[in-house]
Amino acid sequence: MARTNTGLAYPDRFYAAASYAGFGGSPNSANKDVASKFSNEVALILYALYQQATVGPCNVPKPSPWSPVEQGKWKSWQQLGNMVSAEAMRLFVKILEEEDPGWYSRTSNSVESVRDVQMNHNSNGEPIIENGNSFAETKTISAENGSLMEAQDKDIVLEGLGPVVVYDQWVSPPIKGQRPKARYEHGAAVVQDKMYIYGGNHNGRYLSDLNVLDLRSWTWSKVEASIESKSEESPSPVNIAPCAGHSLIPWENKLLSIAGHTKDPSETIQIKAFDLQTGTWSILKTYGKAPVSVLSLNYLSFSGFLVSRGGQSVTLVGSTLVIFGGQDAKRTLLNDLHILDLETMTWDDFDAVGVPPSPRSDHAAAVHAERYLLIFGGGSHATCFNDLHVLDLQAMEWSRPTQQGEIPSPRAGHAGVTVGENWFIVGGGDNKSGASETVVLNMSTLVWSVVTSVEGRVPLASEGLSLVVGSISGEDILVSFGGYNGRYNNEVNVLKPSHKSTLQSKIMEAPVPDSVSAVQNATNPTRDLESDFEVGQEGKIREIVMDNTDSERMKSKGEETSELIIATLKAEKEELESSLNKEKLQSLQLKEELTQAETRNTDLYKELQSIRGQLAAEQSRCFKLEVDVAELRQKLQTMETLQKELELLQRQKAASEQASLNAKQRQGSGGVWGWLAGSPPQNADDA
Repeated sequence: MARTNTGLAYPDRFYAAASYAGFGGSPNSANKDVASKFSNEVALILYALYQQATVGPCNVPKPSPWSPVEQGKWKSWQQLGNMVSAEAMRLFVKILEEEDPGWYSRTSNSVESVRDVQMNHNSNGEPIIENGNSFAETKTISAENGSLMEAQDKDIVLEGLGPVVVYDQWVSPPIKGQRPKARYEHGAAVVQDKMYIYGGNHNGRYLSDLNVLDLRSWTWSKVEASIESKSEESPSPVNIAPCAGHSLIPWENKLLSIAGHTKDPSETIQIKAFDLQTGTWSILKTYGKAPVSVLSLNYLSFSGFLVSRGGQSVTLVGSTLVIFGGQDAKRTLLNDLHILDLETMTWDDFDAVGVPPSPRSDHAAAVHAERYLLIFGGGSHATCFNDLHVLDLQAMEWSRPTQQGEIPSPRAGHAGVTVGENWFIVGGGDNKSGASETVVLNMSTLVWSVVTSVEGRVPLASEGLSLVVGSISGEDILVSFGGYNGRYNNEVNVLKPSHKSTLQSKIMEAPVPDSVSAVQNATNPTRDLESDFEVGQEGKIREIVMDNTDSERMKSKGEETSELIIATLKAEKEELESSLNKEKLQSLQLKEELTQAETRNTDLYKELQSIRGQLAAEQSRCFKLEVDVAELRQKLQTMETLQKELELLQRQKAASEQASLNAKQRQGSGGVWGWLAGSPPQNADDA
């Protein structure tokens, strides 16, 4: 099999890498350049490999102990032993690409390599010399059937992929063509080695353009799409509005755009389809009870726009789409579940049993074994989540399993894709900072592990980025695009997963040599600087050399690795058994606590019933008192009426007595005048 390389060949590639890293000038300036770009440990390794490649094995005397830096450099070089020059060159480039994946894209392809230093090689593994240039020898290893097969160098440069030569590291491929406008909350899908990007959000404006990236040549191009005026599925004129926050799903020969934010929302969720053969957009007609396109305020852009349902997840399971969650116009979070059969285009909603995830938006969803829907993370108005929920699509039952391993930090706005039984999660944030680590979940064991991490405010630590799975030369690759982390991005990054994340996490938990563990724990400032250099470089160099030795040593190392894995698995089994016993004990304690809680609950219920009885009695007595008060008030009003009548009678009596007294006085005065006139008084009987 021929070696494919679109960049510089060795040794030119090595000299370009050395020049980029800061080697090749004066010793003092080179030391400063290297130290400014890399950590002390990496700088020492690069120095040792550069010396081994250009000078040969270390034959210089050991420096004075009063110069710990020089002594560390000497020890790093001396530990390489008789490593051949070509191998040192490859290791130098490999480490540089691990530390700075984009170095080659930032270096001119016409770098002139100055080779003034005479190479010093040993007889074992002598590189091939052609026209004065040194090239790595093609190795051969024996197959299981005894025949021989050619083996490429481990870090072969794939066709069109530029500097992507390492596993589990994000790199920036050399991109050609006009890049799409920077954006986030767009849709992305891969069809036949081409990544399609549709829509998105840029500065609060929704986009409607469709762009495609050829993953073989890494060339961008814009798709000039047309719109069907009428169709059997949509007899009325079709309106393909700009959108963001939607999902782009490949189905048959179409790209389906589901839901998303728009300025002119419809009453129900729309399914837009782009025909890859005709290059036309259309709106598919659906049947059944479609999910309501509840309105939602896009708080990540201008808050004045009413937009369609957003923040939901859309997952393709067989021939059905599963939609979960989101939020509405009043920013009410949702946790409803809807399913669309793509063969009949019929909607259905389900009420699954069990406890569903709390209402949320901007979460990630994946399907495992075409049966289990996994929901991870997402956010509410006040917090972000890192919980994991599983829906059994056959039993329609929710569960919340226990996560293991390096559980990711809470996040929302992240992206995820599945490769086999591994679920890779990239990006997202917690309203404070972006998530820098790329994590993977083994969906069979529910064990998390960290694949790699990035530093700074880079697109990979953004919200609203996209992540898809492609294939290059038979190997899966993860491709990310766009995102927002304070600015809008349109960068492409690529990662080749090693598919050994779970195994690596187990090996990392196993005992390691002191030389390696010392590098990871070298945080004590009182330690001897010389010891730091020695221990750190020994562990790093041994790790690199182990990965690049000849076939015989690789076989021996493979046996050691197998033994280490077996020992690790045994230790893990013992730990799991111990954990199981602890869980059983904890379960018994919880059962006892539950029994006590139920007893307290029964007592409290009885007390509550007693209090309710007392309250009812008090309410009855209060009612009687209110009746008595009403009666007394009525009697009081009657007494007031009688009092008034009595006063009236008393006044009448007094008036009558006064009248009688006045009459008697008049009678008395009439008798005197009659006597004076000689008329005797008349008796009352005569009158």
